[in-house]
Amino acid sequence: MSVESPQCSDRISSNYSLVADSNEIPSVSAMAASDNQNETQSRLYFLNEQLQKMVKELPRKYQQRIPNELLCELAECLLDKTLYSIVKELTDIQHVTEKQMFQKRLEMINKHSVGIQKLLKSDLVEPGKTETRLKLQAEHRKNLREFDKKIVTELDEKRREQQNTLHMAGVPGFDITDDASRIQVQIRLCDFIIRLSQIDKKPDEV
Repeated sequence: MSVESPQCSDRISSNYSLVADSNEIPSVSAMAASDNQNETQSRLYFLNEQLQKMVKELPRKYQQRIPNELLCELAECLLDKTLYSIVKELTDIQHVTEKQMFQKRLEMINKHSVGIQKLLKSDLVEPGKTETRLKLQAEHRKNLREFDKKIVTELDEKRREQQNTLHMAGVPGFDITDDASRIQVQIRLCDFIIRLSQIDKKPDEV
């Protein structure tokens, strides 16, 4: 919505003064601005109220790390509904990434299982078969540990990307950190945003 310059507002008031006192009949732009301001204030109050309720549902250790000032800043930030789309996109990307990693891990486990089954069905006799099986199982456990470490590293990198995206978007409480307690707070703030995106809708958006 374009904002009229003071000169434009003066001209509108002058035109209205031809038929009535401009104080009695406000300009159209002033009425629209007033309506928008009232709507914004109403949404801000609603968002703040909902955030307060959500915080109260958390364990006290998290309540203490999410002060009212942070909630007020988050409510103001959420006046721009673009943030809902950003968080949804980050969530969708994370779900796809986790699903892909889980599938790769499952494939590795199945491959190990097939290898053991082939050994058990082989013509190799005991104790050679047992010794080979134990070596294979030890190797499989090592490979799986290495793969799990790789998964953790990739997820950590993905989390830092999310933190940076939200920080660059100006969302309070978000910056790049490896501190476990701060990460837990950020997780809960994301949960607040996701839950609010489901209820912060106009009647025509439901």
